[in-house]
Amino acid sequence: MNQRNYQKELERLLEQLQGAPRLFLHSCCAPCSSYVLEYLKQYFQITVFYYNPNISEQQEYRKRVEEQKRLIAAFNALGRGYPIRILEGDYEPERFFEIAKGYEDCREGGERCFRCFELRLRETARQAAAGDYDYFCTTLTISPLKNAVKLNEIGEALAGEYQIPWLPSDFKKKNGYKRSVELSAEYELYRQNFCGCGFSKAEALSRT
Repeated sequence: MNQRNYQKELERLLEQLQGAPRLFLHSCCAPCSSYVLEYLKQYFQITVFYYNPNISEQQEYRKRVEEQKRLIAAFNALGRGYPIRILEGDYEPERFFEIAKGYEDCREGGERCFRCFELRLRETARQAAAGDYDYFCTTLTISPLKNAVKLNEIGEALAGEYQIPWLPSDFKKKNGYKRSVELSAEYELYRQNFCGCGFSKAEALSRT
């Protein structure tokens, strides 16, 4: 059984940093990135990578992208920490549907989600390596509904494959998720009740 404390590992790594390394940070949405950016922008030069082919409705995708950009502009206007850049990845819902084939009936949090994590983190690792970044990471571990152990396992495997260090995280710890809710309210961010794919949307609707 995995007993690692990824938040403690992150804290130890932050204590040892020298200078301001370049971090390529995958973001799923503005609300989840809010606390993560507030926390890490004092340590890293961050480029937010918005790559989420799981969002199967283009209107939903565009709304989330614009909220991400708006939040980053607001944070940069504060002038605290290092400036944050954003890189929008290609919108490729067909890639999500390809990896989801045969897993359509999985409940949220199961194997379909793990395959989706791998799809998004693989592209993040590839881009980070191509851009010669010092670390790559994802905001996904801030969600209480996402498996932080699995996310870190996938990230570490891709780090070895692409030869770029993975930044361990469990951002929900230390009241991280609570702080993201507070920041979302402060900046009036659009918050959704499903992760983005049609399967999760249908599951969310079934609970209402």
